[in-house]
Amino acid sequence: MDLTPYFKSVLDQDRAPVVLCDLNHTVIYMNPAAGERYAKQGGMALVGTSLLNCHPPKANEMIERVVEWFRADRTHNLIYTFRNDSENKDVYMVALRDRGGALIGYYEKHEYRDRETMGLYEFEP
Repeated sequence: MDLTPYFKSVLDQDRAPVVLCDLNHTVIYMNPAAGERYAKQGGMALVGTSLLNCHPPKANEMIERVVEWFRADRTHNLIYTFRNDSENKDVYMVALRDRGGALIGYYEKHEYRDRETMGLYEFEP
């Protein structure tokens, strides 16, 4: 069974931005939330471009360091990269690995800390 459409749907439905990159730092996927989040930088048109074009030199240096850390050990898979107090969120870089454990890319993960405002089992938005 091909699970690809299921995994894509999980990412597409996530309210937090998700940006996947290959090891050349090319943006290979953005979910709709990321397209909205980065609209001023080009939104979905960023797919196929270098993530490094979106960051200042110091940030690019840290991205490279994280990727090298991911490469160094298969257990190196998550690193905390940023805190945004105004949005009450933490940002991480997460390793993407193939079935054999080889590093194939990485993604940016946003975790918001606000309490959910939707009511439990609230079917009407």
